[in-house]
Amino acid sequence: MKHFIIFGPPGAGKGTQAKLMVDKYNLRHVSTGDLLRGEIAKQTELGKKAKELIEAGNLVPDEMVVAMIKSEIANHPDVTGFIFDGFPRTTAQAEILDDMLTKLGKKVDSVISIIVDDDLVKERIKHRAMLENRRDDMQDEVITNRIATYHKKTEPIIGYYKKQNKYHEIDGAGTIEDIFKEVCALIDNL
Repeated sequence: MKHFIIFGPPGAGKGTQAKLMVDKYNLRHVSTGDLLRGEIAKQTELGKKAKELIEAGNLVPDEMVVAMIKSEIANHPDVTGFIFDGFPRTTAQAEILDDMLTKLGKKVDSVISIIVDDDLVKERIKHRAMLENRRDDMQDEVITNRIATYHKKTEPIIGYYKKQNKYHEIDGAGTIEDIFKEVCALIDNL
């Protein structure tokens, strides 16, 4: 069983590439955002707590996110692996994920980082916002803040996984198909 992290700035195409990886490699896409929305929609205890926190403008604590991920892994033994999308977002979360997987006798096999410059990220986020009617992502200051947060809080994970020789970069400026060819070449060589 393989465990991948798909990594990159907002608008890099992580979700798109993850869906293609799921289809080709029988992997399970674990999007923390989707898991949270699912728990909230089902009105589980976890969902109720998460909704309360989110509505108050707070982040969902790492323990709650890890509990959801652990449950997702346990409930899908039939897949050949998992793609984590949206977690980890900090080095502390990367350590938590490694610890959780180690306790399950598993590990992160590779971090696939889709590299996209900030101007292209802005373009893509605005385009996606128009397609999906995401009003907040249509505002320049919101997009600029999301990119700044990514650089400040999430990019330090790169060093963490480089030390483990698990970090791999993919050029995200090409077409969806070109990027996926690079992703497949990387996965097939692991």
